[in-house]
Amino acid sequence: IILQVDSHTQSTKEIESILISQAAAWNRGDIEGYMQGYWKSDSLLFTSGGKIHRGWKATFEKYKKSYNTKEKMGTLNFSQLEIIVLSPESAWVFGHWELQRDKDNPKGVFTLVLRKFTDGWKIIHDHTSKE
Repeated sequence: IILQVDSHTQSTKEIESILISQAAAWNRGDIEGYMQGYWKSDSLLFTSGGKIHRGWKATFEKYKKSYNTKEKMGTLNFSQLEIIVLSPESAWVFGHWELQRDKDNPKGVFTLVLRKFTDGWKIIHDHTSKE
């Protein structure tokens, strides 16, 4: 018996799992755990609010500074995900995000580019905007 696995379907599941893990880490107050979905490289690109952060460390520091309390972090929700596998090593994701907090509920959209490395899929580019 030969089983043929649709690599696009498998890749989509793996990428969705990364986003679920990121939201779970965020909701525990674990920014470092959240950052595990990102490529740990100086070439990582994160942009939001007209600001560009290059590199994993700069992105991590930005998150730590902006979300330095559990109240600021709130509860993260991703929704309306569109995952398109472009090749066996690259994918594109579009989705909506929302933070549920006591005083406000900021939300917006994001576009991610992911690359498959030997240790799995990682976000190499993140463009997030707020409504």
